[in-house]
Amino acid sequence: KMTFLLAMVALVSAFGSSFQYGYNVSVINSPAPYMQDFYNRTHFNRSGVPMDSGFQTLLWSLTVSMYPLGGLFGSLLVWPLVNNCGRKGTLLLNNLFSIVAAILMGTSELAKTFEVIIVSRVIIGVFAGLASNVVPMFLGEVSPKNLRGAIGVVPQLFITVGILVAQILGLNSILGKAEGKALAWDCSVGSTGERFFTVVIFVSLDAGWPVLLGLTGIPSLIQLLILPFCPESPRYLLIQKGNEEQARKALQRLRGWDDVDDEIEEMRQEDRSEKEEGQFSVLSLCTFKGLRWQLISIIVMMMGQQLSGINAVFYYADRIFQSAGVDDNNVQYVTVATGAINVVMTLLAVFIVESLGRRMLLLVGFGLCCASCAVLTVALNLQSTVSWMSYLSIVCVIVYIIGHAIGASPIPFVMITEMFLQSSRPAAFMVGGSVHWLCNFTVGLVFLYMEAGLGPYCFLIFCAICLASIIYIFFIVPETKNKTFMEINKIMAKRNKVEIQEDKEELKDFHAVPSGQA
Repeated sequence: KMTFLLAMVALVSAFGSSFQYGYNVSVINSPAPYMQDFYNRTHFNRSGVPMDSGFQTLLWSLTVSMYPLGGLFGSLLVWPLVNNCGRKGTLLLNNLFSIVAAILMGTSELAKTFEVIIVSRVIIGVFAGLASNVVPMFLGEVSPKNLRGAIGVVPQLFITVGILVAQILGLNSILGKAEGKALAWDCSVGSTGERFFTVVIFVSLDAGWPVLLGLTGIPSLIQLLILPFCPESPRYLLIQKGNEEQARKALQRLRGWDDVDDEIEEMRQEDRSEKEEGQFSVLSLCTFKGLRWQLISIIVMMMGQQLSGINAVFYYADRIFQSAGVDDNNVQYVTVATGAINVVMTLLAVFIVESLGRRMLLLVGFGLCCASCAVLTVALNLQSTVSWMSYLSIVCVIVYIIGHAIGASPIPFVMITEMFLQSSRPAAFMVGGSVHWLCNFTVGLVFLYMEAGLGPYCFLIFCAICLASIIYIFFIVPETKNKTFMEINKIMAKRNKVEIQEDKEELKDFHAVPSGQA
């Protein structure tokens, strides 16, 4: 059952960490023009020359892409940190990155430096990289098997809530707006005497965007205050620290009853079966035959999640809505509506993942994404000739977001927790997380060129990637709902064609079976 403490652990760790991952994904979209203007103004004040447009584009693309790059660095820290500081300890330590970045970004305008914003994006990226891996791991380890899927989707739910909150706060009517005194100057530059006329706009609160960027520190402060009172992962305490008494106490608090012998026994069994291998490093994980298919599966699912075009769909959404006749001033409200659909569908996933199972949600989710990318390609190509096609493209965007929110976004992280045992899980998250952020970074860099070269046809590439993911999942990925980690491990062992070391009693039973039936 869901106890108050378990719900509290899930909410505090997801709000303090995952929420900020989502928030920082979309927080710079709305104030982008004002921030670029600040870059320009700062450069002008220093050098007396307006910023070259190419240089400004470079600085802005750095501002955007440093975040997933930081995420990649954060993923590489997962293995050493969770093994040495524990899951809860890592989350608490991680808040320092977020608070430092929030202070730097919040004061960047006062300090008149745009370099600090770019550096802060790396720092908050490191925070997000750690958070995106450690929260699903922590929640997967503290949850009972019948709630593991539902609780495992909670971090993704908070990521979507973070994106939505940043979209709402970025609306022109709230903090994204620029108003107040406008400062203008006229400067004549160059031998031919071209005139540059720049209007510099000061934002309400002098500038609303530093506040928008700095707000990210608040969830971290809340997490720092509450999380210390929550228990550490019982699996970490028993299997990695060898402290059964503390593990038992933590489990009793989380479950709300005293009889936790079955779960402790299951952990002991997992501990014994893994004694042979010891702690996996990333290298040993990649070369170990017994985990080969698990590793390939998470790499495929993570690549599918990021390369299936979710960023492209969000990027295109504004233009798709404009071409369908949505007024320019109202496009931002429609974008907020798509963010809200994302939240609602992820919330739905929390409730259906235990009944429909992980595999079904992955197949349906990628299936919807695949179909909507295919139809979207047709609709975008025909919208200039067929009037109702622009409405069809809106439907495609919404269907795509629904598909991604129920399957492709939340389930891969749940699967990493479930497909690996305690000794290999940190290394698996490090690999899965690195693939996640590397693909995210790649899409961010390559998509603008792809879009320039291929136009609407770029969605066919995403369609193919979704299709490849569906085929792989259909043939290889097993259903894991309501199974213990050991049961899942046995299913995968058959696929890897390896035998599992189990405790002696079970081995006796195993040998007692006539060889024809074993």
